Amino acid sequence: MLVLTRKSEEGFLIGDDIRVTVLEVKGGAVRLGIEAPADKKIYRQEVFDRICRENEEAAQWNPSDLDALSESLKGVKRK
Repeated sequence: MLVLTRKSEEGFLIGDDIRVTVLEVKGGAVRLGIEAPADKKIYRQEVFDRICRENEEAAQWNPSDLDALSESLKGVKRK
């Protein structure tokens, strides 16, 4: 882990295309500005963790779920 000390309006680069700037330090909070290409996904850590948990839960399935789905689709006409 890289640890930096920055003041307001100072920043740092990640690679050639991501710039992080300290916008404000107020109380116990730091406001950051992030400039990055549109194809880069940027998530708050707690949001990313939740996405990972939900993906893991969605990937869990039980063979009986498939049987129930198959049963519910019986009689459905296909085009």
